[in-house]
Amino acid sequence: MKDSYLPQHGSTGYRVTHYDLDLEHRPSSGRLSGRATLSAVAGETLKSVVLDLGVFRVDRVLVDGRAARWTHGDGSLRVRPGKPLAAGAVFTVEVRYSGVPRPVRGIWGDLGWDQLTDGVIVASQPLGAPSWFPCNDRVSDKASYTITVTAPSSYAVLANGSLVDRRVGGSATRWVYEQREPMATYLATVQIGRYELVPLPAGQAVAAPARLAAHAAHDFARQPAMTALFVELFGPYPFAEYAVVVTDDELEVPVEAQGLSVFGANHVDGRRGSEHLVAHELAHQWFGNSVGLADWRHIWLNEGFATYAEWLWHEFADRVPAGVSAARAHAALSRLPQDLVVADPGVRRLFDDRVYQRGALALHAVRTTVGDEAFFVVLREWTEKYRHGTATTLDFAAVAQWHGVVPLDGVFRDWLFSAALPPLTS
Repeated sequence: MKDSYLPQHGSTGYRVTHYDLDLEHRPSSGRLSGRATLSAVAGETLKSVVLDLGVFRVDRVLVDGRAARWTHGDGSLRVRPGKPLAAGAVFTVEVRYSGVPRPVRGIWGDLGWDQLTDGVIVASQPLGAPSWFPCNDRVSDKASYTITVTAPSSYAVLANGSLVDRRVGGSATRWVYEQREPMATYLATVQIGRYELVPLPAGQAVAAPARLAAHAAHDFARQPAMTALFVELFGPYPFAEYAVVVTDDELEVPVEAQGLSVFGANHVDGRRGSEHLVAHELAHQWFGNSVGLADWRHIWLNEGFATYAEWLWHEFADRVPAGVSAARAHAALSRLPQDLVVADPGVRRLFDDRVYQRGALALHAVRTTVGDEAFFVVLREWTEKYRHGTATTLDFAAVAQWHGVVPLDGVFRDWLFSAALPPLTS
């Protein structure tokens, strides 16, 4: 089924099982050259395979190793194999392309591959992935990845997954990352910059410019303890790695990716002034990245959970009860328009702060209704049942109700499916 909010992106005729991206980037010109090989399975008979791809020159397209015809325009690459692909057929599409990537312009700003003052940031949520590689850009189509990037050796490259190879050749270095767990296209990322690794406790580290190293070491020092708490509350960490990048530029908000989060220079101040954002981005590894969205209308399952994780960190680490955070959020929301339905906010309000705050309040309402013991069982079962999959609001309601000692229909109706802000109960 097409995504209800972004039906122009992605195809339902096939699913991708693996992306193999081999990229070369030249910071001096901004040029990107790539070879992308998609392994896929046809869900129906396909006379053509449609990929999402931005403004590049396409040099060659192969299907199962054989040259194929294609047309490219308006963000779509339509590939015609020599003969139709039967339903259930396993096939590969290889695309060779080059050009200077341009972010995808949308109602939320510029998305995808973008130039920093000195380097590259990739922030694709929700539809920026085609700015740097051909893909089936549908939020529910998750695949594994191999991401290889060649860049000048004076730059560090970080991408999703585990670094499995790093080779220096002349003045360039080739970095190879493997993301074995399935990942949505919007969560795929590459970060390129003049970074050094700043060690943290428990073997964690942050990649940051040298001038920000001391502040980053202090501001992220409690992240290992945060990770331990979230493992206790949410279940095992779902990926092999977790990396953090601090750019030399300022960013409006941090960037989430699978197994990796990106913060701006303005998010490190040496006083942990943005520690709630550290908790928020870390929590997305469970909520949004492992447990993904079946459709963008369910965005609160990402943002409401990550926001509530902020409150949980304050509760367990700083002894500020979640009820206090909930009361503050409720008071702020009461002064705003009551015209948003959290479970279906609409595409233009996908990232409205009310989705974040009311989503968190909905979770707090479930917690106060069922009690702490049942609530945290619900969270752990949620992350286990839908680990590396996709889910909907009704899926969460079913898991919560299974462990609820009282009916929860009213809680979900009032907090998620009604525009009016309900009263806060303790």
